[in-house]
Amino acid sequence: MNEDKRTLVVPILLITVGSGWLLTVMEILPGINWIWTLGLAVIGICTFPVAGYNKFSFVAGPFFILASLLSVLRQMGRLPLDYEIPVLVIALGALMLVARSPGIPVPEWLEKPSGRSQS
Repeated sequence: MNEDKRTLVVPILLITVGSGWLLTVMEILPGINWIWTLGLAVIGICTFPVAGYNKFSFVAGPFFILASLLSVLRQMGRLPLDYEIPVLVIALGALMLVARSPGIPVPEWLEKPSGRSQS
């Protein structure tokens, strides 16, 4: 990500949080904890640029984005917590299962050092 695009992140987040907050105060949207919800989404979205494409980012990125979306649905009263948690557990398991694919690289920090034997 180049420097110009990096300087867009904070202003866009502030506009989004402020807009959501204003819509909640005006009772156009139901009460949603925008900082929590957007925090989850930002973690999910930033996973790929920060960690690259690997088994970790393949699981973590979509998981946090899904957690953000389900959090909004729960806070709007459209999804009970009793459903949200099992859906997240199922999604995490499915992502981990697909991440076992040999086509998805292992992160560098998880690779075993090669070439030197330990005594």
